[in-house]
Order: sequence, then C-alpha cells, then structure tokens
Amino acid sequence: MTNTHTWRFFRTGGLDQVSLTTAADLLHLEHLDQKLWVALSCPVKGLELDEKTLALIDGDGDGRIRVPELIAAIKWAAPRLRDTGVLLHGTDGLPLSALNDATPEGRIVLSSARQVLVNLGKKDAAVITVADSSNTAQIFSASPLNGDGVIPPEATEDAAVQALIKDIIACLGGTADRTGSTGVTSAQIDTFFAELAAYAAWVENSAAKDIAVLGEATDAAVAALKAVRAKVEDYFGRCRLAAFDSRAAAALNRSESEYLAIAAKDLKITADEISGFPLARIEGGRALPLFGGVNPAWAAALATLHRAAVTPVLGADRTSLTEADWAALNARFAPYETWLGSKAGSAVEKLGLARIKEILAGPGREALAALVARDQALEPEFKAISDVDRLTHYHRDLRALLHNFVNFADFYSRDKWAVFQAGTLYLDSRSTELCIRVDGPNPLAAMSKAYIAYCTCSRPGGQTMTIAACFTQGDSDYLFVGRHGVFYDRAGQDWDTVITSIMDNPISIRQAFWSPYKKFVRMIEEQVAKRAAAAEAASSGKLATAAESAANADKAGAAAAPKKIDIGTVAALGVAVGAIGGALGAIATGLAKLAIWQLPLVLVGLVLIISLPSMAIAWLKLRQRTLGPILEANGWAVNGRVAINIPFGTALTDMAVKPAGSKLSLEDPYEDKDAARRKRQTIFIVFLLALIAAAVWIRYDRLQKGHYFWQTLPVAETPAVSAK
Repeated sequence: MTNTHTWRFFRTGGLDQVSLTTAADLLHLEHLDQKLWVALSCPVKGLELDEKTLALIDGDGDGRIRVPELIAAIKWAAPRLRDTGVLLHGTDGLPLSALNDATPEGRIVLSSARQVLVNLGKKDAAVITVADSSNTAQIFSASPLNGDGVIPPEATEDAAVQALIKDIIACLGGTADRTGSTGVTSAQIDTFFAELAAYAAWVENSAAKDIAVLGEATDAAVAALKAVRAKVEDYFGRCRLAAFDSRAAAALNRSESEYLAIAAKDLKITADEISGFPLARIEGGRALPLFGGVNPAWAAALATLHRAAVTPVLGADRTSLTEADWAALNARFAPYETWLGSKAGSAVEKLGLARIKEILAGPGREALAALVARDQALEPEFKAISDVDRLTHYHRDLRALLHNFVNFADFYSRDKWAVFQAGTLYLDSRSTELCIRVDGPNPLAAMSKAYIAYCTCSRPGGQTMTIAACFTQGDSDYLFVGRHGVFYDRAGQDWDTVITSIMDNPISIRQAFWSPYKKFVRMIEEQVAKRAAAAEAASSGKLATAAESAANADKAGAAAAPKKIDIGTVAALGVAVGAIGGALGAIATGLAKLAIWQLPLVLVGLVLIISLPSMAIAWLKLRQRTLGPILEANGWAVNGRVAINIPFGTALTDMAVKPAGSKLSLEDPYEDKDAARRKRQTIFIVFLLALIAAAVWIRYDRLQKGHYFWQTLPVAETPAVSAK
C-alpha cells in the first residue's frame, strides 16, 4: 500500500499529535514516520488496560509492546472486519454485522462467534462481548474434545479407555484443557507407553530370576543393607585402625568431653548428636554386635538388617557380624543391587507388573490415538473461537492503546483517562489525577521537572502498591514524608496512602513568589529557636552556678571585683550604632527626594528584586515540565515531548473549593479573641502611622519645593536693589 494518505494533526499542550479517527488512518499507520509517534514502546504490566489484550498484542511475549506489534494487531483484525474503523469505537460488544463475511478469515470468525453465542444460550444475540468470548468453560463444555490437544477421561464413553487415561494422569500428571478439566496430551501418551515397555523389559530380564536370592524378600534385604552400609564400613575401618595401634582406641571411640556436651541435654534415640557416634565400642578385631551394646540411634536399623538379610542368609542365631561376614553378605546381594540400579520405567512402577502387561496387551493405545486425531481435526474450528475472543478484546481495548501510544489524546482529554493514570490521590486539601503506578523512586523521573510524591498504598489483606503522584497546583508547604492521604484507584477502591519520598520541583509561580519570604521567616524562626535554646542552656548554667555558690558560701573568698567595661568596646559599639544610623539616614534622605507617587513603585521594585529570581527559576522549570521521564522510569519509551504546561497542570490537580451557593458562618466558638484583637490593633496602628507619614511627607514637600505634590505654586520674585 503506497503512502498516499493525508494525515491530520492536532495540537494539545504544545505537542503536535497525529489524529486517528478513520479506518484509513489505521490502515496507513505503518507508513507514518515513527518520529511522529508519541511513544515507541510500553510495558504490558502496570497499565489500566486488560493485560490479556496486551498479551495478545505482545507477539514475542517479552512483556513489552512495540510499534511493529501494534501494526500487526491492526493488520490481523482488518480482513475480519467490514470497517476497520470500528476498532476506534472502544466499546465492549462487537456487533456480528461488523464481521466481514466476504473474506475467509471473516467468515470463520463470524461462524465461530455465532457458535459461541449458541453454546452460551444466546443464539439470537446480535452482539458478542468480551465476557461471552472469554467464557471458555461454558463455550467448550458441550464437547470434551475442543482442539486444544488435551484428552480428558470424559472424552470417551469406553470405561477401559477412561481408566487408562486416569492411569496416565496418576503416573505422569495431567494437563488442564480449555474447560479446566484434566487430561493427557499426545506427548504424555507416548511417554507413558515408552515407560511401560521399558519397565516390562527390565522386570522380564532373565538374569533377574537368578540374582533375586531371597525371591520377593530380596528388595527388603537390599534396602536394609543400604540403610546401614556407611556406618558399618565406618565401624570396621575404626576397628582396623585400633588393631594397628591401641593408642588410637580412645580417640576412635570419641572423647569424654563429647559425651559431657550431650549429657545435659534431653537425649533421644534418633538425636543427631548420638547418630554421629560409632555403631558400637571400638576395639581391634572386634565383631559388630547387632543387638546389645550398639548405638541407640542405630539399634532399629541393625535389628532390621538382622531380620531381613542376616537371618535368611547366615541364620537367626547370628547376633554379630565379623568384617568377613559383612563382606560376604554384601557380595551375596551385589548382583541384585546392580540390577536394581539399571531400573527403567520407574514412573509407572506403581501400577504393578500385572496392570502394565494388561495395558501393553490391550487396544488402549490405538483408542487414545483415535481420540487425539479427532481432537486435532477440531483444532481449526476451535482456534477460530480463540480468534473471536481476540477480536472482541481488540474491539474494546485497541482504541485506548492507540490513543495512549500513537498519540496521547486520552491524557490531554478532560473526559477520558490515560492508560497509565492509576487513579486519584486526595491529600493536603487537594486531589491529583496524575498518579502513575511504579516500582519505586527512580532518579530519571527528576528530569520531568515535576513535583513528585512517591507514595506507598495499602489495603486490608496485605495488598500494596507504589504510586508516583504529581502535584501541579498549590504549594508544597505541607507535603512531606510521612504525610497520609487516601488514594482511589480506577475501580473505585480506596487505599491508605503515605508519602515515602519526594522529588522537589516548583509547583506554581505563586509558590515561587512567596518562597523567599517563607524561607526568611523560617530562618528567623530557626534562629530564634537556636537563641532560645542557647539562652535556656545559659540560664540553666547560671542557676546551677548560683546554687553551687550558695551551697558553698562559707567557703568562698572575697567577691571578685566587677569587671570594668573596656573603652575599646564602647567605641566599637558607638561606631556600629553610627553606621546603622547613617545607613538609615541615607535611605530616608533618598526616599525624601522622591515624589509620593514614586514610593509604591519603590516598594514594588523591592518586592520584585526579592521574588523575581525565584519566580524566574520556577517559570523556566514549569516550561520544561514533561511527563516523558516519569513514564520512561516505569518502562516506557516516550518519543514526543509530552509537556505539562501551567494551564494543563492546573487541570490535573484540583484545589479545595466550597460548593456554589454554600454559606459560611464566621462565628468560631474557639477563636482566639485576644489574638484577633491584637491583630486589629496592629493593623490600625500601621495604618495610622502610614497616614502620619503621608502627612509629614506632604508638608515636607510643600516647604522644600514650594508646591504641593499635585500642583505647582508660584514663587514670589525678590525685588532688585538699586545701586547708590
């Protein structure tokens, strides 16, 4: 398809974005330069969109959706729909009339959609929803064979074949089919019969009849030998060493201190401390007793050895074993042990040899092969039902993904939410809608120039999640770590929320205007607090000194003469006071030279000098505020500069406003009336002083310049003096 399509763009938030409104827009999307896409990839997890839909689009299953996969989804849906533009409706409920019966793909999907509705008891329905197409348990319940490659026992009425399928499940485990039933696959059937054949061949090995020296009891004898072999070998090895040098006997029997270490404990026959000791007392050339004088932790195992192996081979009266007896006993059962080591088909051993021979001789495998063939024949039909489910998901969710990937129309819209917006956070008398689910704080997000509060949200039952909440209106005076709020997710569930970390950036120009004064007030408060603390410490020190002096008054000598004030100090204080007075005089003289209408301008200029730098920095950062780094910190690849300018930021965060028509009573029963009175008195005094200052200024202006501040008065001329 040639790129002859005329694209339309719209501008929102300073970003030019492509408009997607028609089927032609979707069909030509592959030809749109990817530099014009707002996003190039997004994660499958963490979005407010059905993860099943996203998994269907994620063709390679890597957990991310990229441009080619989104285009492939549109291409897959196009031949199955009369008008590809229905994908832009974004509604749950695909009309059957929208399916294209003029193409093979469309006819199969249409037929399957009707079959789904029939199976659900909705044969007259004209619309199929996601809930309908996802109800696989009911859709496929009418037929145990549904093309998924799994054969459950109920797939046949033959009791013998049903029993065979259950045997396979018991030995190898089952596989769940589309309806939730447990069955077997073709691969499991092949594995099962291979195990049967291997086990039967192993059992029927002609050599096995000669090496099973005790018949069916040989297994028990060999098991008893294996259970004690390591400890018996250890015992005879120690005895050989003791026979070599009797001085080693004490060490080989364990030291007395080791017995003292366990003597204070509550001993048990199977205690690990005891089981690590030798089977019996070590002496050179001593036989191993099987009953008396043996390690209590191994007494039961040695008794089993005597019963299962020693008695049948050496006789019941043999209550001890020499090293030669032990070697002969092992040699007697060695061929059988070797044969056991070559066992095959152990997975089906639990069925027993008789059942195994019955299955191998019966027609069960052919019956299962026929069921597998019937199931495979149904695969295309039932695959089409899966395509119906895929198409209903695309019809409902693809519009939302396109408008949060190709463009960000939903994010800039006031009546829709972006797929990455997780809900609304209420905190500090405001609410913010720009809340994004994240794994945790990420330094990359700081590049967004937005004020971000990372919050941990929790619900009863242990559910937790972390969100990044962007505050775009108001100030940050009362936003701090540990502050609690309430978060409402997109489903309306409320979560307890606490701020855990903050990325500080300007929120508004108004905040920046007042910021220097607030910092100045905080500095004063901190200094006052420090001075008060220092004064309190000094006062406490003086009180302690005075108390000590009073307690030791009888021991104190003559009082020290009071320290005289240094003349240099007095001179320095005078110079300082003079300098301050001179500075104030210079300021007063400068102001006196100005006209009265210029004084407010001086005040405004002073305010601008203080606040303008902070406002300029805030303005620059607010102009650079963008959503991209926040999303990229959460796994997105954002291509466009998704700006959050001041008007848009104001729309994302709402301040507390009283409802229209509400009434406010100013009668506060707990008002601090004394403080209010002092405040009114202070305002009155300041206003009175301002009036007096204005009057003095007017008087000064008239006397010095000979005119009032609003008009000029004539000045009398001095008569000339005649010369004499």
